[in-house]
Amino acid sequence: MEHATGNAIADTREFAIAETSGSEYGQISINNNVVAIIAHETAKKVPGVVELQGTLADGIAGIMGKKAKDKGIRIEKENEELLTIDLTVVLEFGVKIPDICVQLQAAVKEAVEDMTGQQVFAVNVVVQGIRNLDEKKAED
Repeated sequence: MEHATGNAIADTREFAIAETSGSEYGQISINNNVVAIIAHETAKKVPGVVELQGTLADGIAGIMGKKAKDKGIRIEKENEELLTIDLTVVLEFGVKIPDICVQLQAAVKEAVEDMTGQQVFAVNVVVQGIRNLDEKKAED
């Protein structure tokens, strides 16, 4: 199994994560970046999640034009049918971290499976930090 070389790409030679060959019209392929955007948009809606936090690789990729929608998200194929999604997040100060993480895992798993038809093996959450919402507003 090849490991991610960035946030949303599990194997740079293979961008499609879901293909259905049963369509009478032809092949359907879904890019890993689409899964990353679904995970990002879903994570933003979970109460207590302040932001998705990227890595140093994200910062370098941002300089080269990488979109912020997949910052802090890594997609990895377990096999032809299963995905693992890794999220790195900053949570709001004062929330119950385990509760928010479980909500985040369930929401992302459900959204990705519903929108892509691809089965999610795991959603791993790394809490990179906590932040008071007043600090975020001051930064904006």
